[in-house]
Amino acid sequence: MRMGITITAIALAMSVQIGAAPAQDAGGEAWAIARGAQLYDKWWAVLKAPKPEDTHAAYPADGKYKADATWRCKECHGWDYKGAEGAYSKGKHFTGIKGIAGMAGGDPAAIAALLRGEAHGYTTEMIPDAELANLALFVAKGQIDPTPYVADGKSSGDAAAGKAYFEGICAGCHGLDGKKIKDADPLGAVAGNTVEMMHKVLNGQPGEAMPGLRVLDTQIAADVVAYLQTLPQ
Repeated sequence: MRMGITITAIALAMSVQIGAAPAQDAGGEAWAIARGAQLYDKWWAVLKAPKPEDTHAAYPADGKYKADATWRCKECHGWDYKGAEGAYSKGKHFTGIKGIAGMAGGDPAAIAALLRGEAHGYTTEMIPDAELANLALFVAKGQIDPTPYVADGKSSGDAAAGKAYFEGICAGCHGLDGKKIKDADPLGAVAGNTVEMMHKVLNGQPGEAMPGLRVLDTQIAADVVAYLQTLPQ
């Protein structure tokens, strides 16, 4: 029964982002994948590095974004990892660039080499080798198809179950109404992008001590997102 989740499991989920974070070599595969997923989101926030000032060479000249935004993996490949074949097949995020879904199950070393290559252009000064390995591991082993957890653009999870998980795991930082963090938008206002929110609930927010729920059943993340979408904006 999903609501019978143990305290040990919740503690393990929190350690993925918090307990293991101080030492790069202290975490296991789940920690590395979650960190790689945060790098996919916004690598410079994770690494406390300067934002890129130039627009990525592979980003389309007629694209809607410039400079650092074009260096986020998600900006071309999407929150659903499908790129031009997914949610970013149209609209302001359209680039025509394919996603990373086809790399799932691939060799992390080969993926890291692609990221170092000319097309991607991630130098060691931007992303050190150990961190690039985490990003490659996420691409190879960490992608989750969000399709089963989305219906009509919203989470298909159980909001009532999600309320219990949110109050037990998340509300300490976010508040019961999702508005406790004053320098961030209310959760109810940003939860509408289901696949983005699934990514963040599963892996954590770049640069923040937010526990990711990756080591738990993915349905739990869907339940949490369903509840977030009921919170006040």
